[in-house]
Amino acid sequence: MTFKELGLAEPILKAVEKEGYTHPTPIQEKAIPILLRGKDLLGVAQTGTGKTAAFGIPILNYLHNSQNGQSGKRRIKALVVTPTRELAIQIGESFTAYGRYTNLKTTVIFGGVKQGSQTRALDRGVDILVATPGRLLDLMGQGYISFRDLEFAVLDEADQMLDMGFIHDIKKIIAKLPPKRQSLFFSATMPKSIVDLSRKILGDFERVTIKPEQPTAEKVDQGVYFVSKINKVKLLKHIVTERPEASVLVFSRTKHGANKIVKKLAQGDIRSAAIHGNKSQAARQKALGAFKEGKLRILIATDIAARGIDVEALDLVINYDLPNVPETYVHRIGRTGRADASGMALSFCDKEERPYLKDIEKLIKQEVPRMPEHQFVDGDEEDATEPEPRRKQNPDRNRSRNRTRSRSNYRGGTSRNRSRNRKDSNKSRGRN
Repeated sequence: MTFKELGLAEPILKAVEKEGYTHPTPIQEKAIPILLRGKDLLGVAQTGTGKTAAFGIPILNYLHNSQNGQSGKRRIKALVVTPTRELAIQIGESFTAYGRYTNLKTTVIFGGVKQGSQTRALDRGVDILVATPGRLLDLMGQGYISFRDLEFAVLDEADQMLDMGFIHDIKKIIAKLPPKRQSLFFSATMPKSIVDLSRKILGDFERVTIKPEQPTAEKVDQGVYFVSKINKVKLLKHIVTERPEASVLVFSRTKHGANKIVKKLAQGDIRSAAIHGNKSQAARQKALGAFKEGKLRILIATDIAARGIDVEALDLVINYDLPNVPETYVHRIGRTGRADASGMALSFCDKEERPYLKDIEKLIKQEVPRMPEHQFVDGDEEDATEPEPRRKQNPDRNRSRNRTRSRSNYRGGTSRNRSRNRKDSNKSRGRN
């Protein structure tokens, strides 16, 4: 099947062809006809399969066909809710690209920045709103957003939104949506919590599932190194040095860990940058832009910040820290091997992370191939874990504190004993 056979409006088809699309991916081939018929949809597909186009193209197609003759201020006709700023920006860019030959206006709103430019865009009028949950609720509460004319509601990366604790925000948003709408629900995985949430947003829906039995990208070569925690950075330096031309996305479990990796690599004259929630939006976009353009070869990211990373020909993903949620592993390695490209995902596993590896292998129903022995083996050395720095203790202060406690205990004990004796004596006198 080709995009021409889907019966899309000429401006949409022209934009799709300009993007270089000729044949839809499996999720697009199955989802677009359903959505063009006006049905609700539950889509389950791994990261990197083209989900944004699967819901973006039919929404734009419908809105373009229905806007003829309309006048006055634009009102929100479609809402896309997604977990992170980066992913919201990416989706907004996709809608703009697919709708470049239409008269439709897309606006993206997210937290972490001042709201002025976002509220001005809303005041001017928008057709399609892409938003993160927190900022969306905030601006709804301030009266900047109305869903009176809404026709489409999309929850994208729903499983990640639940992992990030957005369940209550999502329920509040759903409660404000008009009952008459077309609803789309997309997720890479389908645990019970996601099934329960889908029932709250979807009406009479159809389901599209793309290879649920193999949730990892089939074109991604996977491997795991067993390595002590303290030697992980040495192994990382070795791998990126051995691949001087490769673009590498490294996942850290924490923001502090991401910063530390950047610092350690810099000590070896290896340039990298970190993106995470503590970085300003400008800094995150600068680093991500440099990475996409090939000006920066190594990017260190936390899971939340990495959700919007869509880089063509990303060569290598490295799980510096294995995730404790197995579905997160699927999302991570889906950053490479996207569409028709191949890729590689390597994981570092220390002794404490062995249970996480077992959970991952249970989810993906296959064993992650073990990489050959290396010089940074997973040993039993005592320094395999880096202890938190301890505060220097002041012996004089400790002695003073102990003397104070001793006096307090002595005085308090004596006072309490005297009081108790007086009470006992009074009780005796009362009984007599």
